[in-house]
Amino acid sequence: MKKIYWIFLATAYLLAGCQAKSVHEDHDHEQHHEEEAGHDHEHEEHDHEHEHAEAGENHVAGEIVFKKANAEAIGLQTEEIQPAAFSEVLKTSGQIQAAQGSESVVVATVPGVVTLGTTRFVDGTAVQKGQTILSLASQSLSEGDVALRLKNAYETAQKEYERMKGLVADKIVSEKDFEQARLAYENAKVAYDAVSGKHSSKGVAVTATMSGFLKNILVKEGDYVAVGQPLATISQNNRLVLRADVSEKYYAHLPLMRSAYFKTPYDDQVYKLDELNGRFLSYGKSSANNSFYIPVLFEFDNKGSVIPGSFVEVYLLGRPMEGVLSLPHSAFVEEQGLFFVYIRLDEDCYKKQEVSLGADNGERVQILSGLKAGDQVVTKGAYQIKLASASNAIPAHTHNH
Repeated sequence: MKKIYWIFLATAYLLAGCQAKSVHEDHDHEQHHEEEAGHDHEHEEHDHEHEHAEAGENHVAGEIVFKKANAEAIGLQTEEIQPAAFSEVLKTSGQIQAAQGSESVVVATVPGVVTLGTTRFVDGTAVQKGQTILSLASQSLSEGDVALRLKNAYETAQKEYERMKGLVADKIVSEKDFEQARLAYENAKVAYDAVSGKHSSKGVAVTATMSGFLKNILVKEGDYVAVGQPLATISQNNRLVLRADVSEKYYAHLPLMRSAYFKTPYDDQVYKLDELNGRFLSYGKSSANNSFYIPVLFEFDNKGSVIPGSFVEVYLLGRPMEGVLSLPHSAFVEEQGLFFVYIRLDEDCYKKQEVSLGADNGERVQILSGLKAGDQVVTKGAYQIKLASASNAIPAHTHNH
C-alpha cells in the first residue's frame, strides 16, 4: 500500500514538470514571435520611409522646386549677376518744365468778346503758325466795331497827310503841322495793319504765333477781354527742362551731379537724359524764400510722351563706382521690410536669398550683400516662385500614432 502511494506521487511530479516546461516553451515561442513581428514592422516602416524618399523630390532643405515647364509658361527670366559700373544716386522729386523759347503766349490784339471758331479750343489741340484760334467781336459793344473804327481813323489820317504834303512846299502849312499829320497817319496805319485782313463777321481773328499745341486755356466763349490780355499758351513740347529740388544738406554733392534719370507718374518707364540728348544747365547757389531746397536744372529732347508741368521722381547720378553688383527692380520680393531674390540652382530648383540693398537709380538697385558674381538670379517671375514655395510647404508625414 505504501509502495503504491510513492509511485503515484512520482507520476504527479513528472506531469507537473512537463506542463511547466510546455508553458515556458510556449511563452518563449510567443515572445520570439512578437520580436520577429516587431522586427518585420520596423522593416516595413523603413521600407515605407524609403518609398517616400524615392517618391518625393530629391532636394535639400531651403530649395524650391519649380518645374522647367512652369518657368517657360510664365516667361521666367534670369540674369547672371556680374560686377559693372554704377553711379552714386541721390533720389529726390522734381518737375518737368518747358524750355526757354519753346512756349508762346497768345494775347488779345483788340478788345472784344471771345467767339470760338472751327478750331477746337481745348488743351492739347494741335495748331499751325498763322492758324486762327478764335475771334474777338466788338460789334455789340458801345464803342462799336474796333476794326471799322481803326479803318476809318487810318483813312482819315491818310487823307490829311496827303493834303498837307502838297501844301508844305508852298509854306501854306508849317513844318510842325505837317509832321504832326504824318505822325498821326503812320500811327493809324500801324493800328489798322494789325487787324487788316483778319476782320470778318465774327470779329478780329486771333492767330497762332507758332506751331505746337494749345496749353493753359485761359478764356472761354463769351468772355470779354482787353488788349494784351493772355488767352492761351502754345507749346512746342520738343525741348523740355527737368528741375530737381535737392535738400540743402546735399549742396556739397551738387557739383558732381551732371546727369539724371526720372520716372513719371503715368507710366513705368525710366527716362535717361543720356538717351534724350540731355545736358546739365545749372544748379542754384541759394535756396528760394520759405524753401529748404535747391534747384538743379537739366534740358533734354522730348522723344517720348513727357508732359510739361508733371511732377516726377528724379534720380541724380553722381560719382561713378566700378565693380558693383546690381539687379533690376523686378528681381526683388519684399517681406516685412526685408528684401529677397531667388537664385536658380538648376532647371527645376531655386533658392530664396536675402539681400542688402544700396543705391537705386530707378532702373537697377545696388546689391551690398547676399549675392556673388556668377549667381543666376530670377529677374522676371520672382513672385510666381514665391507662391510656389508657399504651396509646397506641406507638413512632413510621420508614423507616430
